[in-house]
Amino acid sequence: MSRVVLSIGSNLGDRLTRLQSVVDGLGGAVRAVSPVYETKPWGGVEQGAFLNAVLIAEDPALDCHGWLRRAHELEAAADRVRAQRWGPRTLDVDLVTCHDGEREMTSHDDVLTLPHPAAHLRAFVLIPWLAVDPYAILTIAGEPRRIAHLLDGFAPDERDGVCRTELALC
Repeated sequence: MSRVVLSIGSNLGDRLTRLQSVVDGLGGAVRAVSPVYETKPWGGVEQGAFLNAVLIAEDPALDCHGWLRRAHELEAAADRVRAQRWGPRTLDVDLVTCHDGEREMTSHDDVLTLPHPAAHLRAFVLIPWLAVDPYAILTIAGEPRRIAHLLDGFAPDERDGVCRTELALC
């Protein structure tokens, strides 16, 4: 049984509908859905605010590369265009971690790096993740670290830039 943590975001078009399309597209594989947060763009490109959430999903038929293919299919269905690094997007679906049973999967090939190499730097990933899994752990450079402890290292303005909304995914 593979279990994945997905970070999803959108800042173009009907942002909430784009996020909901991931929940709908994964259907019965979805095990947990975080609240929806509005966040400032990350990466230095001038653009509108994002809606972000984290999903936890399970599927015995998918390995980490299968989850990546599924993520790309969901992005393609939302007309995702990869024109500018960290630029605006209709939908972004990132694999943060993937587990096969209790074992954390790692990947360091040309198409997939797991765990996500920048997840620990992104409050817009960690805050929603913590909301659905208060005991979540992310491995950084081979060292398991609690998400709650990682967030303690963020500047207050960065944590405050991840604002919980009244919007919900179902």
